[in-house]
Amino acid sequence: MKSFAAYQRFNTWVAIVIFLLGSLAFYGVLQYVLISQLNDSLKAEKQEISDYVKQYHQLPVIQNTKHQWIIIDSNLTVLPKYKFRTISVYNNAEQEMREVRQLQFILHVGSRQYLVQVNKSQAETEDLLQLIAILAFGMIALLLILNYFVNRKLVNKLFKPFQQTITAIREYKIGQSQPLQLPDSHVTEIHVLNNSLNEMSQRIYTEYRSLKSFTENAAHEMQTPLAVIRSSIESMIQQNNLDETGIQQLIAIDDNMQKLIKLHQSLLLLAKIENNQFALNEIVALDQMIQSKCDEKKSFIETRQLKLQLQLIPVQVLFHRQLTDILINNLLNNAIRYTHEKGEISVILSKEKLIICNTSFQGSLDATKVFKRFYRPMQQTEGTGLGLAIVHEICRLAEWPVHYIFEKNEHRFIIQFFKTVAK
Repeated sequence: MKSFAAYQRFNTWVAIVIFLLGSLAFYGVLQYVLISQLNDSLKAEKQEISDYVKQYHQLPVIQNTKHQWIIIDSNLTVLPKYKFRTISVYNNAEQEMREVRQLQFILHVGSRQYLVQVNKSQAETEDLLQLIAILAFGMIALLLILNYFVNRKLVNKLFKPFQQTITAIREYKIGQSQPLQLPDSHVTEIHVLNNSLNEMSQRIYTEYRSLKSFTENAAHEMQTPLAVIRSSIESMIQQNNLDETGIQQLIAIDDNMQKLIKLHQSLLLLAKIENNQFALNEIVALDQMIQSKCDEKKSFIETRQLKLQLQLIPVQVLFHRQLTDILINNLLNNAIRYTHEKGEISVILSKEKLIICNTSFQGSLDATKVFKRFYRPMQQTEGTGLGLAIVHEICRLAEWPVHYIFEKNEHRFIIQFFKTVAK
């Protein structure tokens, strides 16, 4: 979730909760005040009746109105339980139940006592409360809407430099001709952040250029002595004055030299992939390339009596032809090398994925290390240990997730294409 969205959601919910709690509290306090006013009015009416009885020793003439009426009952058998209470009374005129506030008290007139009930309608109080509630909730809704849009505009303005910084970082590639340059900002925090990132970028860029220069120079300088050494070994092998032991030693040296050359080429390729030195703008027909690679390795497959099954459909991807060739070649070589004699290899290509499987009786590889550099199972000593690492780096560059699983004595390497498949 984006920080602005999280802030906006949190701010909105907090505002809603605060306004709701405030509205409920306001409604409760207002209701208490209005009921207290009704109670005061009923007390005043009681006081008038009591004063009249004290002065004239008789009951006053009762004049009831629509909103206030008094009931005097001389048949008093039980003392009233409540002093103030709210009761519901049916209103014949409006044909509905209405809330009435009532005060009950005992009135002594001479030797007799009466139960007096002073009633006052709460209709006006309820109407006033409803009006205030509507106004209050209307104001709350208006404030929430204004708060949302004001915060949105304000936060967008404040976060704009931050979004620009994120965009610049996302689009920056370490292989560009200059380090990352983020602009100054009037927001202090963004200004400090941009300056820190600029300084860090400058250090990384300087170290990257130094490392790249060293790698390129070392790779270039190593090619010549390796070629000279290999040529000298081949020349010595062809001489007739060497005995069998000397020839076997030179052959062993030549084999190790071949491994060293392959290791050098693999490390150089990994460095180029990591430095993004390939333009990924070529349309590659995967089905044709896989078929071609299988044809190239047909004799070796037949020598080991392997059974090859191909399930290919026409699929084109926008990538780099040489890197795709290396990817498929490494996966096929890995499958052929580690499949037992008379075993099976299957290649399945669809619009969504490429699956290369091979049978094996040696158990599963370590799925957490299979794509690590120089990882080789203990029982295997062939190869440089970089083939699958190169596969992983090529897939990372292409943004193709690659997975390894082992099921039913079968190694499976799965590459998913997703939206990178060209149509």
